[in-house]
Amino acid sequence: MSILVKNAEKQIYTAVEAALKKAMETGLLPEAGLLDFKVEIPADRKNGDYSTNAALSHARAFRMPPIKIANAIKDCIDLENTYFSCVECAGAGFINFTLSPAYYADILKDVEARGEKYGHSEMGKGKKALVEFVSANPTGPMHVGNARGGAMGDCLAEVLSWAGYETEREFYINDGGNQIEKFGLSLDLRYRALYEDGIEMPEDSYHGQDIIDHAEAFAKIHGDKYIRVSEEERRKALVEYALPLNIAGLERDLLKYKIKYDTWFKESTLHNSGAARNVIKLLTEKGYTYELDGAVWFKAEQFGCDKDFVLVRSNGFLTYIVPDIAYHYNKLCERNFDLAVDILGADHHGYVPRLKAALTALGVDPERLQVVLMQMVRLVKDGEVIKASKRSGKAITLVTLLEEVPIDAARFFFNTREANSHCDFDLDLAVEESSQNPVYYCQYAHARICSIFRKMEEKGVKYAGCTDAQAQLLTVNEEKELIRHIASLTGEVESAANALDPSKLTRYAVELATLFHKFYNACRCDIEEKDLMTARLFLCSSAKTVLGNVLGLLKVDAPETM
Repeated sequence: MSILVKNAEKQIYTAVEAALKKAMETGLLPEAGLLDFKVEIPADRKNGDYSTNAALSHARAFRMPPIKIANAIKDCIDLENTYFSCVECAGAGFINFTLSPAYYADILKDVEARGEKYGHSEMGKGKKALVEFVSANPTGPMHVGNARGGAMGDCLAEVLSWAGYETEREFYINDGGNQIEKFGLSLDLRYRALYEDGIEMPEDSYHGQDIIDHAEAFAKIHGDKYIRVSEEERRKALVEYALPLNIAGLERDLLKYKIKYDTWFKESTLHNSGAARNVIKLLTEKGYTYELDGAVWFKAEQFGCDKDFVLVRSNGFLTYIVPDIAYHYNKLCERNFDLAVDILGADHHGYVPRLKAALTALGVDPERLQVVLMQMVRLVKDGEVIKASKRSGKAITLVTLLEEVPIDAARFFFNTREANSHCDFDLDLAVEESSQNPVYYCQYAHARICSIFRKMEEKGVKYAGCTDAQAQLLTVNEEKELIRHIASLTGEVESAANALDPSKLTRYAVELATLFHKFYNACRCDIEEKDLMTARLFLCSSAKTVLGNVLGLLKVDAPETM
């Protein structure tokens, strides 16, 4: 949370401790050791902005009713040089504190001083974090699940960066394994079908138009040259031609989606370098493998898994999890990231314990790997779930989705719900220009603030700063609510980083827009009282900065006109 918010809480704690000591010295309370207590923001702030349970937590120590202890604390407390103007006792012994106008003024001064950096935190202390997300199969186009994972992973990486981590983004290219074999087979059959009759595509091969396009483009370059070579050579040539084009296409489409990766990591490098085989060697040297029926097994039960699992099949081939173990070992032990975050589909829930078990066996703290499991996406139009694009009649991909809805809407909508919640993406709402559309609602609030300044300048009033005395005139409830929400941004960023949940920031943005609209409707800026007008323009300026910052974190445009 922001330094000012932390300072306010610390001031209460220090003042209450001092009051307890003074109450004992003056005989209002008996001598006893001081105990820990909480300082919290109450759900209902009508009785105060902060509350403490200090009296209740000391009831047994003092052998007195909490309300008597609370009154003793109130009688002895000194609020001078704090952000609090008054203290009251309530209920069974809670003590409530009310913030002074100086606090609200200092929050806005902090926004003004920090500007684009307002909301950032040093919580991560410069630790290295790697967020791996999307990592779509490079044998075909990205689907809407990848669209959700892309928006979520990119925003989470930004959240971690704001929270003080040195963050990188990575795409893991699955260019090894069964899917590449199937990719080569599918290309091979489509290529041969251009020159041979009776070629049929197996049901489990790839049937997309992209496979046909690749085969035809390959044939335009090479003609029937590869018909006369071995199947192995032909498939190798086709994959080496088509796969880089697919990867380039993934990168191009993700850039359009405002996602730029620091690293594109190929699975094949783990096989070619021997890293995949090396983790088996390391596990064997540590005594965590055994052979059974010609296969090599990992002793996963020793690390909390429900059963052991195979690393090397009896035919000598590695199982799919081995390169994944090697990949994460590379992240955490060879590239020395302090934290590795994976965004994966919910169908990977059984895979995560296995991966963590293997890392533990290799001597890696499994908590350094955090996995966010993401639920499915359903596209909804006219109140009905759809699976195909009306334009093409085919499954909706990331590209076709972005042809139907604005990029800003897609990124915002996919981050409005926690990863473990199913996501119904309303295509109609995403293009609707109304307060029901959350991204439009937030962008409209930003544009409205810009409009206020333009209109004031048209009347000859140009905002040029605010004094402390002027800022302390902001005492209307709608003004204070808005400032308190502004003050909570850093705390929300830290909370989102700890929970690996960027949806907290979309909710923050919507609430900020809501509170600004409430302020706008209750408190006019165009008034004759110059000092109050200046203070309200100061608040508008701060709200604009903070809303722009949050939309920027989400990589959503903050327009000045709409």
